[in-house]
Amino acid sequence: MLDGAHKEVALSEHGTALEGWDRRGRAPEEPRDTVWRLRSRACWQEAAELLRPAAEHDPVAALTMAELLIEQCLFTASHWQPAEQALRLAEACVSTAEQRAAASCARGFLAYVASVLGPRDRLDEAQAALGRTSALLPPNAPGRPLLDFRRGLVAENLQRDPTAAWIAYRRAHEGALESGDDLLCSYTWRHLAALALAAGDTVRAQEGFASSLRLREQLGFTVGVAPALAALAEVSAPAEAARMRSEASRLVQALGGVPVWLARQLSALPVPGAPPDGRIGQEAGGAIS
Repeated sequence: MLDGAHKEVALSEHGTALEGWDRRGRAPEEPRDTVWRLRSRACWQEAAELLRPAAEHDPVAALTMAELLIEQCLFTASHWQPAEQALRLAEACVSTAEQRAAASCARGFLAYVASVLGPRDRLDEAQAALGRTSALLPPNAPGRPLLDFRRGLVAENLQRDPTAAWIAYRRAHEGALESGDDLLCSYTWRHLAALALAAGDTVRAQEGFASSLRLREQLGFTVGVAPALAALAEVSAPAEAARMRSEASRLVQALGGVPVWLARQLSALPVPGAPPDGRIGQEAGGAIS
């Protein structure tokens, strides 16, 4: 489990194209637009409630609901029980190898998030679940980029292995680019940039952070914009950095104080209106998601 300082540094929000979601990370059928709008504004429980009736019998809806509630855990460091219940429902509903792989990937991610933000270390569970996912997925399966990304998170933030993390993120990035998954690309750009910054390559870091922010703004992924702004501020000129952090802080406040780890970091900054960010201060050590 991460220590208090590294928690806030290693954290970021999680975005992904779920099974059945379109290439821009949105849900498969109506009410997909409503689900996306709620999710992007940090209203995960409301989005999950829209999916709940279908989730009782539809594996894709059940998996989508579980992923939404796991993402809520990542942003809030709470609501663990609803996420666990939704994931168990999804695991009980699946019938195909692809669906079983998606459920196992979600299980690995929940264990990872709990290890970073929760009460105990679940690294072994995360590794085992992601290993099962890999065994279930063919080499070129659509779920591979997401699996690679989550393996990168485990390597970076739990195993402290930046080389393994970089390899996994690169595979995830290339797969996301090939499939047109813009939301996942916003995450891979962000994490590759964080590793570049840790290695002292500020030019590459700035490119990655700027690309991540641009994609999130284009997608309307509002809850992910503040962390992207704060990350980019780390490699920007002082005046521009102050503006970005102030804007990030306003966004966090408007969304009710999420991501909580970013709000915590921003409040610790001696800058008026400082923005919450998963990578302000020591965040070069890695982002949580």
